[in-house]
Amino acid sequence: MPESTQSKKFGSSSRDVPHHSEKAKKWYPAEDDAERRTVLFMQHCPRRPPSELSVRIFQGQGGSDWELGGRLTRKSVRAWKPRESLQPGTVLILLAGRFRGKRVVLLKNLDQGTLLVTGPFKINGVPLRRVNARYVIATSTKVDVSGLEAKKLDEVSKAKYFTGTKPADKAGEEAFFKQGEKPEKKEISSSRKADQKAIDKVLLANIKKVDMLPSYLKSSFSLQKGDKPHEMKF
Repeated sequence: MPESTQSKKFGSSSRDVPHHSEKAKKWYPAEDDAERRTVLFMQHCPRRPPSELSVRIFQGQGGSDWELGGRLTRKSVRAWKPRESLQPGTVLILLAGRFRGKRVVLLKNLDQGTLLVTGPFKINGVPLRRVNARYVIATSTKVDVSGLEAKKLDEVSKAKYFTGTKPADKAGEEAFFKQGEKPEKKEISSSRKADQKAIDKVLLANIKKVDMLPSYLKSSFSLQKGDKPHEMKF
């Protein structure tokens, strides 16, 4: 028995307890560059003679062989591709979040399955925001967004544009007495207000050209008892 191993008694039985340095680790060091996991797959080649690179597994009746076909990546890195209905200018119905049920205008497809949308704010109160593409319904209604500046859209679609400011840490006693107070309302910066007005100005000019479109965007979507959403045409 190694010196580092100790023998301990538990009632009528005894047990060898290894040294803490010999115990199995509860964590494993992460690699700097993560590699995609791959698996091997086999393919059936009844008429092909086994080559030097193939791995012969077994030979069944009739002389059919199985050989190593190659490697398949279990988790591949693929770029997100928006569905065909998510085109800029499409009116969407939000299904989740603070503004669920609202109708918004799609401005741009972003990375990682997100969309840049707006109400416009002057019509239904939905500001420039990012939403998940999984939780929207694309309608057949379109709004002309060709007048929007590409430079302005690129500016408001960056991740840092939606990053909030981190509040300063307060002392323990001060934070304790601040718990019952009403939280301070966030103030929107003047530059962000200017961006919203610039985008709304272009959208409103095109929306007012279509009859009943402002009222359509202002109304909220909801389902009542007996409605069948799978049979609806949006």
